[in-house]
Order: sequence, then C-alpha cells, then structure tokens
Amino acid sequence: MVVIDYFLSLGSSVFVPLVLILIGLVLRQGVLSSIRSGITVGIGFIGLGLAISLISNTLEPAVNQIVERFSFNLTVIDIGSGAAAGVAFSTLIGALIIPAVFILNLVLLVIGFTKTMNIDIFNYSHYAFTGAVVHLMTGSVVIGVGASLIQATWSLLSADYSAKKVQETLGVDGISIPQGYAASTVPLFSILDKVYDRIPFLRNSKLDLSHLQGRIGMFGDPVIIGAALGIILALLAGYNFVDGANLLMGVVAIMVLFPRMVKIIVEGLLPISEAAKSFFNKRFNGKEVFIGLDSAITLGLPTTQIVGTMLIPITLILAVILPGNKVLPLGDLAFVAFFTCMATIIHNGNILKTIISGVINMIGVLYIASWFAPYFSKLAANSGATDIKGQTTALWNGNVFDFILANIARFGIVGLIVLIVITIPIGLYIKKVTSTPKSAE
Repeated sequence: MVVIDYFLSLGSSVFVPLVLILIGLVLRQGVLSSIRSGITVGIGFIGLGLAISLISNTLEPAVNQIVERFSFNLTVIDIGSGAAAGVAFSTLIGALIIPAVFILNLVLLVIGFTKTMNIDIFNYSHYAFTGAVVHLMTGSVVIGVGASLIQATWSLLSADYSAKKVQETLGVDGISIPQGYAASTVPLFSILDKVYDRIPFLRNSKLDLSHLQGRIGMFGDPVIIGAALGIILALLAGYNFVDGANLLMGVVAIMVLFPRMVKIIVEGLLPISEAAKSFFNKRFNGKEVFIGLDSAITLGLPTTQIVGTMLIPITLILAVILPGNKVLPLGDLAFVAFFTCMATIIHNGNILKTIISGVINMIGVLYIASWFAPYFSKLAANSGATDIKGQTTALWNGNVFDFILANIARFGIVGLIVLIVITIPIGLYIKKVTSTPKSAE
C-alpha cells in the first residue's frame, strides 16, 4: 500500500513522463531524445492540469450559483470525480487493484489479446470502484478483484477498437484511450454513429467546426463561440457584469488553452510513436502496441469543448425532468466534456451528432449514478471520505461498464464465469476487426 500511495503521489505530470522515458529507452529512441519526449509530455500534462483548474475555478462557482438560484429539489448529491476516486482507492479492492491490473495488462499484451499498454494508473480508480461495489454485494474479495480485472480488460479492448480514430483525430500514431470512463462510452457512441448513418438528415450533416466557420465566418471561431457560451452561463447564474465578464473570459480561455496544451503533449509523443513503429516493425514483424493515455488529451478538440459547455445547462434540465433521477449534478457538472470526449472522436468532430450522443449518454449517467448511490454512500461512509448527510454519488459513477459488471458479478462465481465467457469472444472480434492486413503494412 505504501508503494501504491507513493506512485499515486507523483501525479501524472511526473509518473507519465518517467514511464515514457523508460519506454523510449526500451524502444532505442536514445537517452536525450527519450528524456526530452517524456519531459515535454509532462509539461503538457502540467498545462492540462492548469486548464482543468481553470474549469474548476471558473465554471464550478457558476454551476453552484445556477443550482442554488433554481432550487433544484434532488436528494442525492454529486460530490465529483476527485472525491469518488479517493473513495474507490481507499477500499480493500483499491489497495490491490493497481498491481493486479498492471500485471494483467502485461499478460494480455504478451498473448496478443490487447494492443494497449495502459499507463494511466490514476484512472484505475474506475476498476477499483466496480470491484469495491461487487465486494460489498458479495462479501468476496476474489469476486470483487475479478470484476475489476474484467472491467480493465473491457477498457483495453475498447481502447484497441477506437485507437485508429483517436490517432487520426489527434495526429499521433501508437496511442489509445483506455481511461475507465471514456472507454465505457465507445460502444454506445459507435452504435449511435451507425444509427445516424441510417438517418439522412444526420448522415449528411457536416456540422463540424471548419464547416461552421465556412458558413458563418468569425461566428464559428472558438473564441466567439466561447464568449457566447460564457454569456449564456452568466445569464443562467444571474451574475452581475463583473462576474459575468470574468466567467466569459474564463470560458474563452478554456476554449483556447486546452488545444495549445494538447499540442505540447502531441509534440512529446510523436518521437516515441515513431520509435515504437520502428522497434516493432524490426523485432515483431510489424506488431502494433499502443500507449494507453488519459482521455484528457482529447479535451483540446473544439467540438468537445463546445458540446461539453453546452451540456452543462442541458444536464441540469435533464436531472430535473427525468422521472426516477435522484442525482443533483454538482461536483462533476463543470467537467461534462470528459463524459462526451469520445463522441467527438467517433463522430469525426460533428457537432450535431456529438451533442445528440452527449444528451443520450448523460441520461444514462444520471440513472446509473442514481442506482449506485446507496452503494457509493456506504463506501464513502466506511472510508470517512465525506461527512455529507444523506446519500452521495458522482456523475463519475455513471459508467455503463460499472453497471453491467456489478449486476452480473453480484451472482458470485457464476456471474464471474459468465463475464469471462462474454469477454473472450468480444476480444476475438475486436482483434479481428482491428487487425492490419499484411498488404497494408
């Protein structure tokens, strides 16, 4: 546990560069080039951290003001992903999950069941949460850890499936997104993308940022769009001119700074990507291996930022009007862009498709987070992580993989066997559809 706490304390801006430097050395990239790549990525993550802090400092007060102003009467409080991850890691399963998932990932990579090496250990918390809930349901540590490992496997397979689109969109070969929440949305967004292809209005839609700018000129510029969204949020919050102007500038800054920070990360990843291609072509007959990263690297995409900001008031409206929803979105509401980032990738930056998918996804998030509330509240009380009276949850808990796994694994060893039986053919199918034909190598 001490070792795990130590690695977690390093933070992504230190741990990820160290891992990337080691990867660069293994790939024969060269000492100085490996160090430069790793540190450059670290700088990008520091920049992303500052930009995410800007979201917290700028949007959270506005969100709180909107909630207070409209007096939403919902009984389960969303305490946010940071606190939820802390609860997950504070459990017995959380203490076991980092080494268990890391070893599993290496084994699956060696046997060819996945192409992704997930170095985003901070988001192993999603697997810890699922395992902790299953442990709570069954009383079995083995079943809990088993459910966590299956979710980790599903995340890797999802990352493999979406890797090429991620690489094309970000312009970097050899990466994928196995992050615990983002990976869980890939099946839904992929299915919806196929549905949209059958609807003429959506199939023929070209509403991406470049098309928007071509049609309405400067009004399609991210700065102008950010200013408009800032004004809408300020009006909803009932801000005076000074507070509204500060909110507007904060939203615009988010729209501008995220892409710049992601460009720095991409600059550091490109040499490692080239070294990886060369290494695996020489030694493994062209075998692909992807570096699995946090979904934060996708937040620089303008469509994600535009739709993510639009979904803040939409999610509040959904929370109020959806029958059976108990969750008051609060802690995670300012970070809705994380919940829809893979829709931007799957839908090739189409704003209309992404916002429709985002709304559908957030409906699921609210219901699943409501369902998990009793279990999460008990875990939070056991960990002493919150002293909030009544039930708590997080939008972060609204993960469809968590929901499916918990409901099947609750049947104990039988449920675990069923999950394994489901996982193997899924893995074989994804391996088949993502294989590169020899003629294309």
